[in-house]
Amino acid sequence: MILQVIKLKSKLPEEELLKKAREREPLFKAIPGLIQKYYVRTSVPEEYGGIYVWDSPESLLSYKESDLAKSIPEAYAISEAPNIEIMNILFQLRK
Repeated sequence: MILQVIKLKSKLPEEELLKKAREREPLFKAIPGLIQKYYVRTSVPEEYGGIYVWDSPESLLSYKESDLAKSIPEAYAISEAPNIEIMNILFQLRK
């Protein structure tokens, strides 16, 4: 499994950002290989994130090349390049 952590700064008020995220939720639920996604707010002002759990590197790559992934900067009014980290999950505590 693969863990992807994205942190981004948005110009949107939090309420509007959450509304857009909820509207796009069905699109993310339909992505093949996406096991889970967590929507988060960091301790940095105007910084939000997504924590994705993928079943394989291939699923992540397919998503990264999708129109949905490419639409994120505009959808969330991102003000600077996001910070993206990719990690291999060695094992999980609970199933």
